[in-house]
Amino acid sequence: MAVYTEVPQDEAAALMRSLNLGELTALRGIQGGIENTNYFVTTLRDGIETEHVLTVFERLSFAQLPYYLQLMKHLATHGIPVPEPAADARGELLHTVQGKPAAVVDKLAGSSNLRPGVPHCEAVGAMLARMHLAGREFALQQPNLRGLPWWNETVPVVLPYLDEAQSALIRSELAYQNHTASLPAYAALPRGPVHADLFRDNVMFDGETLCGFFDFYFAGHDSFLFDLAVTLNDWCIFHGDEGADGLHDDTRARAMLAAYQSVRPLTPAERQLLPAMLRAGALRFWLSRLWDWYLPREAAMLKPHDPGHFERVLRERVRQARQLSASLVEDGGVPV
Repeated sequence: MAVYTEVPQDEAAALMRSLNLGELTALRGIQGGIENTNYFVTTLRDGIETEHVLTVFERLSFAQLPYYLQLMKHLATHGIPVPEPAADARGELLHTVQGKPAAVVDKLAGSSNLRPGVPHCEAVGAMLARMHLAGREFALQQPNLRGLPWWNETVPVVLPYLDEAQSALIRSELAYQNHTASLPAYAALPRGPVHADLFRDNVMFDGETLCGFFDFYFAGHDSFLFDLAVTLNDWCIFHGDEGADGLHDDTRARAMLAAYQSVRPLTPAERQLLPAMLRAGALRFWLSRLWDWYLPREAAMLKPHDPGHFERVLRERVRQARQLSASLVEDGGVPV
């Protein structure tokens, strides 16, 4: 949610009118993420103000974007609380701003909870399972662009910036993940559209009531287990302000897994490979944060995330691998 592209007021206003959203009254750049340019937009229509999010895509192409926008539309129409893209008079969800692809979605109610408790983790787990079930009927398919092929391409790019211990860790983990991907159990994992970035700041709550998931622009076709592991690695890990950065929180993890399984029970292959996918999720975000930290793009508002957090998460997931495999959740036999 950095600002790479400055959007003129008059261009934003014309876009809002073309989408029948009313007259533009406010346009504010959003600071937070690092992939795209995002603005909060306020419009006035029939005396009522409404809030939207305008996204200008900096890396995704016009050809790639229909997948993400149609997925959000599909999930919204299947009862999953996600931002619904606004269509123009021709029904098009993808627009152009400053010569770049853009979309406008409704702004979700609530706020992100960066210190979630058990009820928040339960709500996220259950809704993630519902989202996976709803996604099985989605017709379009596009690979997870930050999956294993990207890891194989990107590790050599960041290696020159790492010390000896970091280099050894990232090389060994990449080899382990390539091995895991060759296993029959990996091939048996249920797959479909996944969010792939369901961190705490991509979910809105009103108290303990979940208002919705957003920021689907890392979504792709991958294993549901990988999506669950990425989510566990943010919601059920201690963060720096909690005093034990990178360590596993068993209480929250068990709550999220139980809630997820109450909607979609995990298969034997998923139970077997959850520890491996927790490692995969940690590797993916350590690698992307290394890339953004050492090879940043210019932006008017940009704060790249410190890669050190996910290095610690990965080291902890590797250290715990045998323990995780031996520790089973009582109501489902799921290693955490």
